[in-house]
Amino acid sequence: MLVLTGPQGSGNHMWSKIFALHPQVSGWSALLDTYWIGHDHEPFADCWTDPTLLLKRNWGTYNFYVTSISVPYMNNGTPTVPDFKGFVSGVQNLGYRVKLAVIGRDKNILEHQETRVRGGITLEQAVAEYSKFAQPAFLSYELLHLYGRQYLQKIERELEFPIAWDSPEIDNILREDTNAKYFNQITHQPTDDLARHASRKKR
Repeated sequence: MLVLTGPQGSGNHMWSKIFALHPQVSGWSALLDTYWIGHDHEPFADCWTDPTLLLKRNWGTYNFYVTSISVPYMNNGTPTVPDFKGFVSGVQNLGYRVKLAVIGRDKNILEHQETRVRGGITLEQAVAEYSKFAQPAFLSYELLHLYGRQYLQKIERELEFPIAWDSPEIDNILREDTNAKYFNQITHQPTDDLARHASRKKR
């Protein structure tokens, strides 16, 4: 099982869509037909609230599973830090291997996003929680939009987890880079002149 987690606003939904594309993976497939769904409808949402429910779950016949949770996540309207230890132990006790993948995004954008949507910054809380993880993988929102399929192939090898990087749906998922709305054009900076001077040929 791959556990996707990131600070609020870091791209959990986007990454969940990408991992749900592969036919060998049981993921959040409903997101492939709907742009956005609340995390209370994520396939493992009830198990994050109560890890003992993992024992009652119908796991089906998939070879790979993925779940997505943010730090904090909203539990009946209350910001809550996931019980990573309880959840991971519950999955491992059922005989599954677990890998943790932490999603990253520009720090300034995350702070703007969290303030706008949640009314305050929770980034430090997330970073503190992830510091407890032993050697997680890291997934970058910016690198994904910059290098696309090439980056996904690297992640597939690193995680040893199937990714449908050649799916036509990848283009649709990555069509909008939501970072763009946070940027304003800067007309001039002092270092611009230095860079132009350095790029001139010597005379």
